[in-house]
Amino acid sequence: MIGLVLAAGAGRRLRPYTDTLPKALVPVDGDTTILDIALRNLAEVGLTDVTVVVGYAAGAVEDRRAGFERRYGVKLTLVHNDRAEEWNNAYSLWLAREQFAQGALLVNGDTVHPVGVEKTLLAERGPGILLAIDNVKRLADEEMKTTFDASGQLTRITKLMDPAEAFGEYIGATVIEPHAAAGLAEALETTWRRDPNLYYEDGYQEYAERGGEVRAATIGDVDWVEVDNHDDLTRAREIACRY
Repeated sequence: MIGLVLAAGAGRRLRPYTDTLPKALVPVDGDTTILDIALRNLAEVGLTDVTVVVGYAAGAVEDRRAGFERRYGVKLTLVHNDRAEEWNNAYSLWLAREQFAQGALLVNGDTVHPVGVEKTLLAERGPGILLAIDNVKRLADEEMKTTFDASGQLTRITKLMDPAEAFGEYIGATVIEPHAAAGLAEALETTWRRDPNLYYEDGYQEYAERGGEVRAATIGDVDWVEVDNHDDLTRAREIACRY
């Protein structure tokens, strides 16, 4: 199993920080960036072979590659998304299909969370796709919301859901088992070919509708944030220093 970080996005709502940097390289604790936290967490749970999908300002990640490898004892493979500024992240994840074929713990490159999330996912391995879900947080319109049936199988994952109907929020961390990888790659390709503006979570939906197993690992009461705008960045800087 490898670590996998999606870090291709431009992060336009975080300008001027992202004028020359991808969102994953925005500092959240002194010089510590979102990508630092992701790599540190993955290394702590023993995943030192890490693929990073890059796109916008990819050269900034390449420039820091050797430093990241020394600091965290990881080996980085960079997968380049040349459509990162045009298309959404279903395509980004599909581009890493050869890498996640061996199994992967995926984390979004714009999410700040403690290593307990990775530990929870690895402790509950088994289903083909296992999603880290926050079922404590009060939900609103922007969150990636989920529902599951009585057996625990994913029935819906979308932002376009009444928060009152949701079980919880997907926080941008997933275990992809090797036996699920080929089916997921096919579902992702169907998804981005249907509409390149779709999310990889729409690929999860496609995979589940084809009969693939997608289940939840609840993370409990954890301080975490998806960094989309300046308010989120302020929150990230409040919590990252405590990890």
